Amino acid sequence: MPTPPGRKPRRAAPPRQPLSQEAIVATAIRVLDAEGLDAVTMRRVAQELGTGPASLYAHVSGKQELRELMLDRVAAEIRLPAEVDPARWQEQLKELANEIRRVYTGHRDISKVSMGLIPTLPNVLAIGEAQLALMRAGGVPPRIAALAVDTLGMFIDADAYEDVVYTASLPAGEDPWEHFGRYIEEVRQYFKALPVDRYPNIVSMVDELTVEGGDTRFEFGIDILIRGIASYVERPGGTR
Repeated sequence: MPTPPGRKPRRAAPPRQPLSQEAIVATAIRVLDAEGLDAVTMRRVAQELGTGPASLYAHVSGKQELRELMLDRVAAEIRLPAEVDPARWQEQLKELANEIRRVYTGHRDISKVSMGLIPTLPNVLAIGEAQLALMRAGGVPPRIAALAVDTLGMFIDADAYEDVVYTASLPAGEDPWEHFGRYIEEVRQYFKALPVDRYPNIVSMVDELTVEGGDTRFEFGIDILIRGIASYVERPGGTR
């Protein structure tokens, strides 16, 4: 029908996006990336989709399942090794750890979901499968490989989350690197001023304690873990 005289024409409402689990998860991740995990609620996701919270429950059982689905969607971004090279299993395991960290830190505090979660969804399971395949190819005993998957996960999750906690503490508009540089210099001066008789090692190692950045510290931690895992591999002659 034409618009009656004296009335403004109505603007057509944008077509509503069909509701699906995929749309719900994608929307939840957008909220996560913009505002963090605590902002992701069923009500907020429904609001973003232009619907009511009750309609989401036909596709997702609740917030916990939504979080697990979000983690699995993020895990799909992780590049897994194309093939296992037994001669390079330690290097490949380290490369995979760095890749997981890269993806997790790119999605705010998604690592909080991974903490304490036993993986059951396909993409997260694929990460564990890849880690186990690398360790088993390197001769790591099954029990040690199983324990190591959990230990590696806890370390990567904690590192990724620490990065987010620091960034979230910054004043609005503050450059993270500039702020970190100033903060570290303040820490250096504080350590130098400590009573040397009580903290002799901290005072004498100020440079060593404050010079390295997060990437180097992560690499060091992963290297220590993988060396420890490798120490369980039997050498020719039955030695380790």
